[in-house]
Amino acid sequence: MDKLTLHEDPRSGNCYKIRLTAAMLGLPLERVQYDIVRGDTRTPDFLARVNANGRIPVLQVGEGDSARFLPESNAACWYLAEGSALVPGDRFARADMLRWMFFEQYSHEPNIATLRFWLYFIGEANLGEYQRSQLLPKRIAGEDALALMDRHLVTRDWFAGGAASLADIALYAYTHVAEAGGFALRDHAHVCAWLDRVAALPHYVAMD
Repeated sequence: MDKLTLHEDPRSGNCYKIRLTAAMLGLPLERVQYDIVRGDTRTPDFLARVNANGRIPVLQVGEGDSARFLPESNAACWYLAEGSALVPGDRFARADMLRWMFFEQYSHEPNIATLRFWLYFIGEANLGEYQRSQLLPKRIAGEDALALMDRHLVTRDWFAGGAASLADIALYAYTHVAEAGGFALRDHAHVCAWLDRVAALPHYVAMD
Protein backbone atom coordinates (compact mmCIF):
# COMPACT_ATOMS: atom_id res chain seq x y z
CA MET A 1 0.00 0.00 0.00
CA ASP A 2 1.16 3.55 -0.69
CA LYS A 3 2.42 5.73 2.14
CA LEU A 4 -0.49 6.90 4.30
CA THR A 5 -0.62 10.33 5.91
CA LEU A 6 -3.44 11.59 8.11
CA HIS A 7 -4.11 15.32 8.14
CA GLU A 8 -5.81 15.76 11.49
CA ASP A 9 -6.63 17.64 14.65
CA PRO A 10 -5.92 15.02 17.35
CA ARG A 11 -8.85 16.30 19.44
CA SER A 12 -11.29 15.31 16.70
CA GLY A 13 -13.17 12.04 16.93
CA ASN A 14 -13.53 11.96 13.16
CA CYS A 15 -9.73 12.01 12.88
CA TYR A 16 -9.40 9.42 15.64
CA LYS A 17 -11.61 6.97 13.72
CA ILE A 18 -9.04 6.78 10.94
CA ARG A 19 -6.14 6.41 13.34
CA LEU A 20 -7.97 3.64 15.22
CA THR A 21 -8.83 1.81 12.00
CA ALA A 22 -5.22 1.94 10.84
CA ALA A 23 -3.96 0.73 14.22
CA MET A 24 -6.34 -2.23 14.29
CA LEU A 25 -5.19 -3.20 10.81
CA GLY A 26 -1.50 -2.73 11.57
CA LEU A 27 -1.11 -0.01 8.95
CA PRO A 28 1.59 2.64 9.49
CA LEU A 29 0.12 6.12 9.43
CA GLU A 30 2.04 9.38 9.50
CA ARG A 31 0.25 12.32 11.10
CA VAL A 32 0.20 16.01 10.20
CA GLN A 33 -1.57 18.04 12.84
CA TYR A 34 -3.67 21.20 12.53
CA ASP A 35 -5.57 23.37 15.00
CA ILE A 36 -9.06 23.89 13.62
CA VAL A 37 -9.90 26.53 16.25
CA ARG A 38 -6.93 28.59 15.04
CA GLY A 39 -8.05 28.25 11.42
CA ASP A 40 -5.18 26.08 10.22
CA THR A 41 -7.41 24.32 7.68
CA ARG A 42 -8.56 27.57 6.08
CA THR A 43 -5.19 28.73 4.80
CA PRO A 44 -4.71 29.14 1.02
CA ASP A 45 -2.13 26.33 1.02
CA PHE A 46 -4.41 23.85 2.77
CA LEU A 47 -7.39 24.73 0.56
CA ALA A 48 -5.33 24.38 -2.60
CA ARG A 49 -3.32 21.31 -1.67
CA VAL A 50 -5.26 19.19 0.84
CA ASN A 51 -9.00 19.89 0.86
CA ALA A 52 -10.84 22.69 -0.90
CA ASN A 53 -13.65 22.22 1.64
CA GLY A 54 -11.32 23.40 4.40
CA ARG A 55 -12.01 20.48 6.72
CA ILE A 56 -10.22 17.56 8.30
CA PRO A 57 -9.66 14.68 8.53
CA VAL A 58 -8.10 14.03 5.15
CA LEU A 59 -6.30 10.78 4.36
CA GLN A 60 -3.41 11.31 1.98
CA VAL A 61 -2.47 8.29 -0.10
CA GLY A 62 0.98 8.48 -1.65
CA GLU A 63 3.47 11.32 -1.89
CA GLY A 64 4.49 14.15 -4.15
CA ASP A 65 2.69 14.87 -7.41
CA SER A 66 1.00 11.46 -7.38
CA ALA A 67 -0.54 11.92 -3.91
CA ARG A 68 -4.30 11.56 -3.63
CA PHE A 69 -6.41 13.12 -0.89
CA LEU A 70 -9.53 11.51 0.58
CA PRO A 71 -11.70 13.69 2.85
CA GLU A 72 -14.59 12.42 5.01
CA SER A 73 -13.72 10.15 7.91
CA ASN A 74 -15.90 7.18 7.10
CA ALA A 75 -14.77 7.11 3.47
CA ALA A 76 -11.16 7.08 4.67
CA CYS A 77 -11.92 4.25 7.12
CA TRP A 78 -13.51 2.27 4.29
CA TYR A 79 -10.46 2.81 2.08
CA LEU A 80 -8.20 1.41 4.79
CA ALA A 81 -10.41 -1.51 5.79
CA GLU A 82 -11.88 -2.79 2.53
CA GLY A 83 -11.15 -6.51 2.26
CA SER A 84 -10.27 -6.84 5.95
CA ALA A 85 -12.12 -8.42 8.87
CA LEU A 86 -13.45 -4.97 9.80
CA VAL A 87 -15.81 -5.17 6.81
CA PRO A 88 -18.29 -8.07 7.00
CA GLY A 89 -18.20 -10.57 4.15
CA ASP A 90 -21.97 -11.10 4.19
CA ARG A 91 -23.78 -8.70 1.85
CA PHE A 92 -26.57 -7.79 4.29
CA ALA A 93 -24.18 -7.39 7.22
CA ARG A 94 -21.99 -5.12 5.09
CA ALA A 95 -24.99 -2.95 4.22
CA ASP A 96 -26.02 -2.93 7.88
CA MET A 97 -22.54 -1.74 8.82
CA LEU A 98 -22.91 1.12 6.34
CA ARG A 99 -26.33 1.90 7.80
CA TRP A 100 -24.76 2.50 11.22
CA MET A 101 -21.95 4.53 9.70
CA PHE A 102 -24.53 6.75 7.99
CA PHE A 103 -26.44 6.98 11.28
CA GLU A 104 -23.25 8.08 12.99
CA GLN A 105 -22.71 10.97 10.59
CA TYR A 106 -26.37 12.01 10.33
CA SER A 107 -27.88 11.46 13.80
CA HIS A 108 -24.98 10.92 16.20
CA GLU A 109 -21.96 13.06 15.35
CA PRO A 110 -23.84 16.32 14.58
CA ASN A 111 -25.26 16.28 18.11
CA ILE A 112 -22.87 14.46 20.43
CA ALA A 113 -19.67 15.70 18.81
CA THR A 114 -20.97 19.24 18.37
CA LEU A 115 -21.93 19.62 22.03
CA ARG A 116 -18.53 18.26 23.07
CA PHE A 117 -16.81 20.84 20.87
CA TRP A 118 -19.00 23.74 21.97
CA LEU A 119 -18.99 23.02 25.71
CA TYR A 120 -15.55 21.46 26.24
CA PHE A 121 -13.36 23.34 23.78
CA ILE A 122 -15.16 26.66 23.22
CA GLY A 123 -17.05 26.99 26.52
CA GLU A 124 -20.71 27.81 27.00
CA ALA A 125 -19.93 31.41 27.98
CA ASN A 126 -18.32 31.97 24.57
CA LEU A 127 -21.13 30.58 22.45
CA GLY A 128 -23.11 32.77 20.08
CA GLU A 129 -26.86 33.22 20.09
CA TYR A 130 -27.49 30.54 17.46
CA GLN A 131 -25.29 28.02 19.24
CA ARG A 132 -27.09 28.65 22.52
CA SER A 133 -30.43 28.13 20.80
CA GLN A 134 -29.24 24.72 19.60
CA LEU A 135 -28.03 23.37 22.94
CA LEU A 136 -31.32 21.78 23.96
CA PRO A 137 -32.31 20.38 20.53
CA LYS A 138 -28.88 18.83 20.10
CA ARG A 139 -28.96 17.38 23.60
CA ILE A 140 -32.33 15.76 22.94
CA ALA A 141 -31.19 14.39 19.58
CA GLY A 142 -27.93 13.11 21.09
CA GLU A 143 -29.77 11.36 23.92
CA ASP A 144 -32.10 9.78 21.37
CA ALA A 145 -29.08 8.47 19.44
CA LEU A 146 -27.52 6.97 22.56
CA ALA A 147 -30.82 5.40 23.57
CA LEU A 148 -31.22 3.81 20.14
CA MET A 149 -27.70 2.42 20.33
CA ASP A 150 -28.36 1.05 23.80
CA ARG A 151 -31.51 -0.76 22.67
CA HIS A 152 -29.67 -2.22 19.68
CA LEU A 153 -26.94 -3.61 21.94
CA VAL A 154 -29.31 -5.39 24.31
CA THR A 155 -29.09 -8.62 22.28
CA ARG A 156 -25.72 -8.26 20.53
CA ASP A 157 -22.11 -7.36 21.25
CA TRP A 158 -21.41 -5.44 18.04
CA PHE A 159 -23.38 -3.20 15.74
CA ALA A 160 -23.30 -5.24 12.54
CA GLY A 161 -22.35 -8.71 11.38
CA GLY A 162 -21.63 -10.37 14.72
CA ALA A 163 -18.07 -9.04 15.06
CA ALA A 164 -16.32 -5.72 15.47
CA SER A 165 -16.55 -3.68 12.26
CA LEU A 166 -16.14 -0.16 10.97
CA ALA A 167 -19.59 0.58 12.40
CA ASP A 168 -18.19 0.09 15.89
CA ILE A 169 -15.13 2.21 15.19
CA ALA A 170 -17.22 5.02 13.71
CA LEU A 171 -19.62 5.08 16.65
CA TYR A 172 -16.96 4.58 19.31
CA ALA A 173 -14.98 7.68 18.41
CA TYR A 174 -17.39 10.28 19.77
CA THR A 175 -19.44 8.05 22.07
CA HIS A 176 -16.55 7.30 24.41
CA VAL A 177 -15.96 11.03 24.98
CA ALA A 178 -19.64 12.00 25.05
CA GLU A 179 -19.51 13.00 28.71
CA ALA A 180 -17.38 15.99 27.70
CA GLY A 181 -20.54 17.26 26.00
CA GLY A 182 -22.68 16.68 29.06
CA PHE A 183 -24.11 13.26 28.18
CA ALA A 184 -24.43 10.71 31.00
CA LEU A 185 -23.09 7.46 29.57
CA ARG A 186 -23.88 5.64 32.84
CA ASP A 187 -27.56 5.86 31.83
CA HIS A 188 -26.81 3.54 28.90
CA ALA A 189 -25.46 0.33 30.40
CA HIS A 190 -25.27 -1.64 27.15
CA VAL A 191 -23.38 1.20 25.45
CA CYS A 192 -20.92 1.28 28.36
CA ALA A 193 -20.31 -2.48 28.10
CA TRP A 194 -19.78 -2.13 24.34
CA LEU A 195 -17.28 0.70 24.90
CA ASP A 196 -15.28 -1.65 27.12
CA ARG A 197 -15.36 -4.35 24.43
CA VAL A 198 -14.02 -1.95 21.79
CA ALA A 199 -11.23 -0.77 24.10
CA ALA A 200 -10.25 -4.42 24.69
CA LEU A 201 -9.81 -5.20 20.97
CA PRO A 202 -6.30 -6.16 19.79
CA HIS A 203 -4.16 -3.20 18.66
CA TYR A 204 -6.59 -0.65 20.13
CA VAL A 205 -5.08 2.81 20.56
CA ALA A 206 -6.50 5.55 22.76
CA MET A 207 -7.47 9.00 21.59
CA ASP A 208 -4.77 11.62 22.21
